[in-house]
Amino acid sequence: MVTSTEPTTQTLYDQDYYLWLRTTINQLRTGQFSAVDLDNLLEELETLGRSQKRIIKNLLINLLLHLLKLKCWDSERERNQGHWKGEIRTFRREIKDELKDSPSLKPYILEIFDECYQEARKEASDHSQLAIDIFPLIPIGSLEQILDENWFPE
Repeated sequence: MVTSTEPTTQTLYDQDYYLWLRTTINQLRTGQFSAVDLDNLLEELETLGRSQKRIIKNLLINLLLHLLKLKCWDSERERNQGHWKGEIRTFRREIKDELKDSPSLKPYILEIFDECYQEARKEASDHSQLAIDIFPLIPIGSLEQILDENWFPE
């Protein structure tokens, strides 16, 4: 068996993520700031921010998708509207919870609204196998309406 004589540069972060996390928390709590693995901590914080944005975006696309199904998928509406409305309520609640935890994401949701609507149109077309033109090019409601727990498209 051959053993390497080169020094390892692998850090606790690479070897055991959970232990690294617990160690970093303990170091911060006890004021051992010079011992903190700052590079990996900053990377994790940046990733966390991106993750929150991705969650909001996915929830909004799914909400819009189900609203489009409810409005436009005539042949399936009677059979599936209860399920779709339940999903709509769930996505609205989850978005509300995310925005309650991170109110600074409210401008972001407005920023991505049109993009998410267009993605939802494509997915609605894929799910229903209906032409994309069946789903209105212009959003079926304002962001305020879309997030309103009592609003459903006519």
